[in-house]
Amino acid sequence: MLYTEENVRACIRNQNGKRVFPLAQGDRLTPSARDWLKSENISIVTPQAAVSYTTPFGGDFSVKPEELTHLHGNVLVPKTHPRIAFRGMIDALEAEILLCQSICDDALSAPLQEMLDFTRTLIRADVLGEPVKETTLCGLNEDELREHSHHPEKYYGQAHFLPHFRDGRTVLQLNRLRTVVRQTELACCRAFTDSCGKCIRPDIVRALNRLSSLCWILMIRCKAGKL
Repeated sequence: MLYTEENVRACIRNQNGKRVFPLAQGDRLTPSARDWLKSENISIVTPQAAVSYTTPFGGDFSVKPEELTHLHGNVLVPKTHPRIAFRGMIDALEAEILLCQSICDDALSAPLQEMLDFTRTLIRADVLGEPVKETTLCGLNEDELREHSHHPEKYYGQAHFLPHFRDGRTVLQLNRLRTVVRQTELACCRAFTDSCGKCIRPDIVRALNRLSSLCWILMIRCKAGKL
C-alpha cells in the first residue's frame, strides 16, 4: 500500500507515550507523507522494530522505560525486582572490598583481590545462567574454608571472638566486610527462592557463604598476628 499524507494522519498511533506510524512490510510512503512525519517528529516503526523489549508478564516496548531495567537479553523487569536488588548488593559488596583494600594492611591486598575477582564472577553466573565454578580462595577450597572458619583455634591458635573496638581498624573493617557479604547472601536467597520456597541457585548462595567464611578467617588471622 502507498500511504499519502492524508492516510498517514489517520493512522498515527500512541506507543509508550510517543506518536508513531506503523509501516507494514512492503508498504511505502509518498514524499509528502514522509516529510510530514519528519516535521511532526513521529517515528516510523516496522513490524521488526515495533517490539524491542518484553517483560515476564507479557508487556511489549519499543523504547525501554526508565523504571525498567534488563533482567537478561531484551527482557525487562522493574528495578525493584529481587534479582536486580541482588545485583545491587553485589555492586555494594565490590565497593566494600575495594574500600577495604585501600585502608587495610598490604598483607591483605592479595586475599582481598581474590575475593573481588571471585565476587565479580557471580554477576556473570546470574546474568548468563552459568554455574559458579569451584575455586580456591587463599589456597583453601570450599570445604577447607568452612572447616577453618568453624575451628580457628585448631588452625590458627585463635579461638572465636566477639569483635571489640580495641581490635583495631583492620579487624573492624574486615568485620564490616563480612556483614556486607551476609547482606548480599540474604539478597541472593530472596532473588532465587521460587514460589515453593526452593532455592534455585544454591551454588551462588554457597559461594557467598564461603566468602563470609574467608572474611572470618582473615579476621582470625589478623587477631592472631598471622597475616
